[in-house]
Amino acid sequence: MRQTQSESVDDGAAKAAGATDTPGSGGAGDTGRDERLRRSAAFLIDEALGFLFPAALRAAADVGVADHLADGPRTPADLAKATGTDARSLYRVLRLLATRGVVAEDDEGRFALTDAGQALRGDVPYSARTAVQMISDRTMWLPAGELTRCLTEGTTAFEGLFGMAFFDYFAQDERTAAVFHEGMAAMSDPENAVIAAAYDFPATGTVVDVGGGHGGLLIEVLRRNPGLDGVLYDRSHVVARHRLGGEPEIAGRWAVAEGDFFAAVPPADVHLLKRITHDWDDESCVTLLSHCRGALRPGGRVLVLDAVVPRGNEPHQSKTLDLMMMASLTGRERTEADFSALFERAGLRLSRTLPTSTVLSVVEGVAV
Repeated sequence: MRQTQSESVDDGAAKAAGATDTPGSGGAGDTGRDERLRRSAAFLIDEALGFLFPAALRAAADVGVADHLADGPRTPADLAKATGTDARSLYRVLRLLATRGVVAEDDEGRFALTDAGQALRGDVPYSARTAVQMISDRTMWLPAGELTRCLTEGTTAFEGLFGMAFFDYFAQDERTAAVFHEGMAAMSDPENAVIAAAYDFPATGTVVDVGGGHGGLLIEVLRRNPGLDGVLYDRSHVVARHRLGGEPEIAGRWAVAEGDFFAAVPPADVHLLKRITHDWDDESCVTLLSHCRGALRPGGRVLVLDAVVPRGNEPHQSKTLDLMMMASLTGRERTEADFSALFERAGLRLSRTLPTSTVLSVVEGVAV
């Protein structure tokens, strides 16, 4: 807890008068110090209980509470019948969600979705339901509870819990892989149009979305830039569920390529790497960026679309995501200086960083 100036002055005056700060000593300064410690304890305990809110959010997402509130307020008993849940337990979950503005309770004890809670529905554009389920899945949740292991051993907690590395586990577990990729798509979809609009893409050429998942970003880039062609590049089990074919605006301008981006990437005028580098350690990132550098056409660019950790101690989602990376993967969120160093090692130069209205920035690299 940071002392205020007035607290510091008061402490100094008390000590000058001969007061002690030893708890239970009865000195004049004892009361103020004890009260600050009580406030500190209450604050820390409240913060430690914070994990129960995402647990409640996930429970509501799992049983589809928001979808059953689409037509208006309902009582917990009515909602329980609709969702096949226990009414008392459901009420307790809703009551906690109401404290953070996801739902609101009226004077008749009915709950309604707020504007902030609308994206928990599964039937709306930019639904966050699968993103909530992915972020709170046991593959993320359990390693986060083992951060102490990361501190003492300097490794991720994931492998010790699941017996193999993060992406190896996903490759052999279809359910987990589906949760991850659908959740990542839901997490990315609200960002894609904003990012595509934030960068001045070339009028013609080929854009390769490296590790592009189901193709949400590539769709937006091609939609806004009718002179570009695009290639979605990812593992076979990922691109098998791509969404490119359902977009008539980009018909005839896209292709799908399967492969391992640590082995090679297709040639391009622009390589996109959205939420990719933060998954991997520096050596792996240099390997990937070096492949991009080697496959760049003359005048080409590599665009890393990731959170850039700001200076200072202000809240920023990158600092939260960084602990998820530490717990489950070998990567981390990076500062602009970190990206510059990676680019240099890969034969690239960081030419500019463009913030967007999302948590992500466009970090542009050009060939040296």
